[in-house]
Amino acid sequence: MTFERKKIGIVCPYGWDTPGGVQAHVADLATYLISQGHTVSVLAPTSSEENLPDYLVSAGKPIAIPYNGAVARILFGPVAFSRVRNWISNGDFDLIHLHEPAIPSISLLACFAAEGPMVGTFHASSKRQRAIFAIGPILEPVIEKLTARIAVSEAARTTLREHLETDAVVVPNGIYAKPLSQGKIDPRWSGNTIGFIGRFEEPRKGLSVLIEALPEVVRKHPDIKILVAGPGDSLEYLKDVPADLRHRFTFLGRITESEKADFLRSIGVYVAPNTGGESFGIILAEALAAGAAVVASDIPAFQTLLGDGSYGTLFQSENAHSLALKINHVLENENERDALRAAGKEYAQSFDWDVVAQRIYEVYEMAMVGLGKVTLSSDNRGFNKFLGRQ
Repeated sequence: MTFERKKIGIVCPYGWDTPGGVQAHVADLATYLISQGHTVSVLAPTSSEENLPDYLVSAGKPIAIPYNGAVARILFGPVAFSRVRNWISNGDFDLIHLHEPAIPSISLLACFAAEGPMVGTFHASSKRQRAIFAIGPILEPVIEKLTARIAVSEAARTTLREHLETDAVVVPNGIYAKPLSQGKIDPRWSGNTIGFIGRFEEPRKGLSVLIEALPEVVRKHPDIKILVAGPGDSLEYLKDVPADLRHRFTFLGRITESEKADFLRSIGVYVAPNTGGESFGIILAEALAAGAAVVASDIPAFQTLLGDGSYGTLFQSENAHSLALKINHVLENENERDALRAAGKEYAQSFDWDVVAQRIYEVYEMAMVGLGKVTLSSDNRGFNKFLGRQ
């Protein structure tokens, strides 16, 4: 479909400087929309105002709070509310797109502050959300202001329906499949290697499950190496790895997008041992697009993304023995591994931004029907009630 050029505001609730799936999704969406001729402004908390993309407006410095099995860096309160209102007032937006508007963040503040075409995308998927969604009676009237809702997966949609008794259109996260598919085999990373990308210090990312599985893998594959990419203190983390396994680990730090494509193309198997709290799994879609053989935990989001095992191998979540068996099987069965690589690579095209954006455009069109531009709300009672004011 053709979507007429618009002025679009996007709100990212989490600290822009911290790697994460929501931040990556927002950055990719903004970049894609701009490439298609739209005018885009993204509002997000930032720890620093240096080296920010031209489309980004800083809402101020975030604070760290425990959330969904990790640490979320968000921003909330009267000062942030004032900045959000200024951004909306100055934006002259045809539509604003709020990510995770059901948690105390600048996305929720924007929902309080604005009137008109508003789309909310819900990423969260976990029973742990109950603490946040306990404020549902206050949130529900705010969420009802959204003129359209997106959930990034069926798991996220279920979480939304259970906690806020509202529904959403499922539109998956997008990836740039073509550049990923053009990765080259790098001898440094090829062979009997296991790849992992993510914030390895976060328990829910599950690297500890892989470490527990390693002795069983080593018995079958004594030359196995583990390559870990992502932010974190590798020296401190290695202290908790058994001494006889430490030499098998190489920590690469953060890698570029072109390096990611080569990395995923080169490794023997990509392992995603996440224990929960995932609603989609962008890195799994990227791994498939690059042609990696994927072994992932059978948490609902991963099970759905991998087509119940049609495009990757699933193991029982948090079960190290199950993970070891699956890794050994994939490494020992080259023909089966190559078939999974090929099937996954083709399937990953359905997550390419050229495909996903068309579905987002459809939601945007639906959200704008019969409405004018985004304006500031003159009613702050919802925000005051949230803060406990009369």
